[in-house]
Amino acid sequence: MFSDIEKKIIALVQGDMPVEKHPYRVIAEQVGTDEETVLSVLRNLNEEGIIRRFGATLRHQKTGFTANAMVAWRVDEDRVEEVGQMMASFDQVSHCYRRNPAKHWPYNVYTMVHASDEVSCRKIVAIISEKTAVEAYEILFSRKELKKTSMQYFAADFSD
Repeated sequence: MFSDIEKKIIALVQGDMPVEKHPYRVIAEQVGTDEETVLSVLRNLNEEGIIRRFGATLRHQKTGFTANAMVAWRVDEDRVEEVGQMMASFDQVSHCYRRNPAKHWPYNVYTMVHASDEVSCRKIVAIISEKTAVEAYEILFSRKELKKTSMQYFAADFSD
């Protein structure tokens, strides 16, 4: 399904990107091609819907955001899109998802809220609640990060 060069490029962009002025040139050197080829392959994979987006992972603890909470919200289904957009617009919200509620867990929208401390986190959640008129929610504070890695679809080992 994938060519060798596509596999190599995917393997290198699925992890940490080089912190360089021209990161795709660095990747091209590792693959044994040129920067334009790397960019062309990535554009094609994006156009085909294989790569949907590129994202950055911020290590929030290293930036002073020591409190983070997954907030589970019970949102009327006919308001999920509207409310989700409002919640996602907050700078302190890094993730916003709609999920199916469970029998004994009626929440269907989830946000990850980051702040400098738990009190600030609770204040942000209260503001979100007020802005969206969603009063039913549960705050689940993170206590320990157990794993935070990106998916690895292809190994970056090019020795054949």
